[in-house]
Amino acid sequence: MKMRTLLVAASLLFPALGAAQAGEIEKPNLTLGVGGKPLLYYLPLTLAERLGYFKEEGLNVEINDFGGGAKSLQALIGGSVDAVTGAYEHTIRMQQKKQDIRAVIDLGRYPGIVVAVAKDKADSIKSVADFKGRKIGVTAPGSSTYILVQYLMAKDRLSPEEASFIGVGGGASAVAAVQKGEIDVISHLDPVISKLEDMDAIKVLVDTRTTEGTQKVFGGMNPAAVLYFKESFIKANPNTVQALTNAFYKTLKWLEKATPDQVAATVPQEYWLGDKALYIKAFNASRESFSTDGNIDEASMKSALNLITTTDPSLDAAAIDLSKTFDGSFLAKAKGQ
Repeated sequence: MKMRTLLVAASLLFPALGAAQAGEIEKPNLTLGVGGKPLLYYLPLTLAERLGYFKEEGLNVEINDFGGGAKSLQALIGGSVDAVTGAYEHTIRMQQKKQDIRAVIDLGRYPGIVVAVAKDKADSIKSVADFKGRKIGVTAPGSSTYILVQYLMAKDRLSPEEASFIGVGGGASAVAAVQKGEIDVISHLDPVISKLEDMDAIKVLVDTRTTEGTQKVFGGMNPAAVLYFKESFIKANPNTVQALTNAFYKTLKWLEKATPDQVAATVPQEYWLGDKALYIKAFNASRESFSTDGNIDEASMKSALNLITTTDPSLDAAAIDLSKTFDGSFLAKAKGQ
């Protein structure tokens, strides 16, 4: 009882101390950037929003959906958003550019990206080696869909300059680009890929939606979508970061047990691309890609670093401190609640 009295007195004399003791959220009104929210790559974000977990944590989250992950990263660097759900590899790339960006929870343990060729070009494009001179559709240049193709081409000793990359966006526009013959190859995510498969419009060459497919490409795991912030924001707003981490962790645990029908019923109907059964099929195809514990281990960090150094030889791997790309302290507290 005496301790409680002392804490109350302290909070009156030192308001900042009282706020810290109470876990007061420093910035309850947040702006979060994402590049292609309807994509299953970012399903945990949509679920956290629709299930009301942000509000449960005392947050009012405004979501800005950009054309691709590279654009949401630019928004964070520019200061127009407070946080981003985007590819983990951005935290590594930004460290080289002296920008301290850190992930706090992993949402996707595999990229979930599929590289496929338009069906009418399947006879002439049988492997990555045939990408030379081709038009390749990605969500946006610089995004994870683009980087994966770069990685595959580099492994086949092809330069990205030997193909043309076209940003096709995140939803119906990507489907239309294949239908209209505007691209020869597409590097994309569900539900776009499952929609194109259902239309018999593509032939899949590479599939990182599954454990088997991811290991085939990377020789191990490779973290994908994460929640990341500027380190300066984390230091200034630890309770806010904790609240957002809590919301996403609760989402991952809900998703781990949810049925495909529950997931489809929770997302906006426009995410189904006009076909609920197809959306469920897409979710089932990508289900293995979602993280169940939110953690990124050292082997996964190294796999991501290898992807970047393969596509960008100018990056000095020895100069990257991987321990500064992921702060697991907020996740540990979220698990302990």
